[in-house]
Amino acid sequence: MGRKVTLATCSLNQWALDFDGNLQRILQSIKIAKEKGARYRLGPELEICGYGCSDHFFESDTILHSFQVLAKLLESPITADIICDVGMPVMHKNVRYNCRVIFLNRKILLIRPKMVLANEGNYRELRWFTPWNKSREIEDHFLPRTIQKITGQDTVPFGDAVLATKDTCLGSEICEELWAPNSPHIEMGLDGVEIVTNGSGSHHELRKAHLRVDLVKSTTTKNGGIYLLSNLRGCDGDRLYYDGCSMISINGDIVVQGSQFSLENVEVLTATLDLEDVRSYRAHTSSRCISASRVPPFHRVHVDFSLSSFDDVYTPTSEPIQWKYHTPAEEISLGPACWLWDYLRRSKQRGFLLPLSGGVDSSAVACIVYSMCRLVCQAVNSGNEDVLNDVREIVGDASYLPRMPQELCRHLLTTCYMATENSSHETRERARMLSEQIGSYHLTPNIDAAVKAVIGIFTMVTGKVPQFRVHGGSGPENLALQNVQARIRMVVAYLFAQLSLWTRGLAGGLLVLSSANVDESLRGYLTKYDCSSADINPIGGISKTDLRGFIQYCIDSFQLTALTSILSAPPTAELEPLTDGQVSQTDEDDMGMTYQELSVYGKLRKVVKTGPYSMFCKLLLLWREISPRQVAERVKHFFRMYSINRHKMTTLTPSYHAESYSPDDNRFDLRPFLYNAAWTWQFRCIDEQVILDL
Repeated sequence: MGRKVTLATCSLNQWALDFDGNLQRILQSIKIAKEKGARYRLGPELEICGYGCSDHFFESDTILHSFQVLAKLLESPITADIICDVGMPVMHKNVRYNCRVIFLNRKILLIRPKMVLANEGNYRELRWFTPWNKSREIEDHFLPRTIQKITGQDTVPFGDAVLATKDTCLGSEICEELWAPNSPHIEMGLDGVEIVTNGSGSHHELRKAHLRVDLVKSTTTKNGGIYLLSNLRGCDGDRLYYDGCSMISINGDIVVQGSQFSLENVEVLTATLDLEDVRSYRAHTSSRCISASRVPPFHRVHVDFSLSSFDDVYTPTSEPIQWKYHTPAEEISLGPACWLWDYLRRSKQRGFLLPLSGGVDSSAVACIVYSMCRLVCQAVNSGNEDVLNDVREIVGDASYLPRMPQELCRHLLTTCYMATENSSHETRERARMLSEQIGSYHLTPNIDAAVKAVIGIFTMVTGKVPQFRVHGGSGPENLALQNVQARIRMVVAYLFAQLSLWTRGLAGGLLVLSSANVDESLRGYLTKYDCSSADINPIGGISKTDLRGFIQYCIDSFQLTALTSILSAPPTAELEPLTDGQVSQTDEDDMGMTYQELSVYGKLRKVVKTGPYSMFCKLLLLWREISPRQVAERVKHFFRMYSINRHKMTTLTPSYHAESYSPDDNRFDLRPFLYNAAWTWQFRCIDEQVILDL
């Protein structure tokens, strides 16, 4: 009857400017799609060059090489007899656009530019691209001569149009357009477009997956139709991890779900769906039909090709499924682990070095690396040759076969407990026990000699001997002595990262991992250029509260019993002298606020976008158990500490982005780093409100 169509979408682990690797992964996805019987293949946003090219988009080379890759795709026999929809930048009339290029059998059918650009949070698309603002209009695009020779076309349609095959009609969206209030799919669907596709570049954030799924389901619930979403996967060169979740939906139901976290470079999903189901669903709703009768038509590019076969009566169709979500703890165990794996194999380093203090944060980082090793072993055991080849290259052994996560962890992770006279026996033992359970190569240097040497230099020059507060010293002395210890730990960490493999007769170096969480960064509760300074940080975008939940998950799921005592111990920096051999310093006392309060401040400041006065007003309602004056003092204390320490964000280690209130100064949270920390006007408004409430 010719009404059932098999469609393919995919998740690809692309890498910015890796044109060779990107091409091979695109070709592999098309090959798999054809093997599964698909006659249409959708790929993610900007898959040819990689989404994370950033200011490389300004370079003409990026567009040149993208067209060279497109030429290879057009010429390849793999792309024959299947409509291929790929993402790349295109320059049209001297304006740069983020585009979909749709082709079939060496002919370009349509170049569809993005109409709604993402320009908030981590996204800066308006810096590099211009939105196509000519709704339902197309123009002639003159192709480069290299492409003309292949296609025999001088010009192709460029603009807001849809494809009309012999049996159906298809329209394209690109990423942000799905999230916009006036999404193109609305009027496309009303104009009879039965299949809407979306090539996306959407990054992971904790608790975000349901938003994406709900949006896709909503599009086909209200308007009927088929919706395909293709998303990138992996670390393509910066702080973001693109988390797959490619999917296919029809009439409000999800029929195919892609994995959110995986070490697979290429994942192809296919679904066989009945177009008559779309037509019946739409025609049943009177209000939709009335709206459809009034909608202006889109230009249709006619394609002499069918997505369906004539004899398909006995072809089974895909059934609805229930989407399976990860818990936040599972997301932490998987997302940063996959990001670390991509970073490690692409940086060509031999592993990681982690300063392991015996506290929650550094232990969480160790557990993420252990989770990475589990994923690698699982991938190898399932026959993933790409992962096996990467492991062998990293360890420098062409015959190596990882069998157990602990064994692999000993190759890839070096942990280092750097003790001083202020370190307790308890934290040393916690670090040792965790190292044993995950299998890391563990070092326990004592750095007292280095600390005393640095203080000795100061004393030799000034004649002064600084003292801790408990020994009669002042506040500045106390803080300076803590900072010396912390900063020497960074220097020692990098020394061991560069030379510890050499001492074991191995080649190469290690990436240093940081373990500062998002709340400490927001408050500025860290020493500038201490162990918060490293090469990368897998937990820099994760709150203390979520990290504690992740530690409990590791106890339950990985049977890491050493974590039990770590979880129950109060967080401490262990930089001040012990009292009777016991830790007397705690993080929350030092900060003057709890980690739970910090999460509240962070969300109100970034997500809700409140300044001091508005935050005070909202917390009056949220914290009714304390007086308005106490609320005012807490808000003022937070903003004083935040503004005094904001300069530390300019040197923050590149961190995995996972939290909506991250203070990352690089791209996500752009603020001054020199404030008037007195906030005179703002705090006066708070004081006036307190007086009114008395």
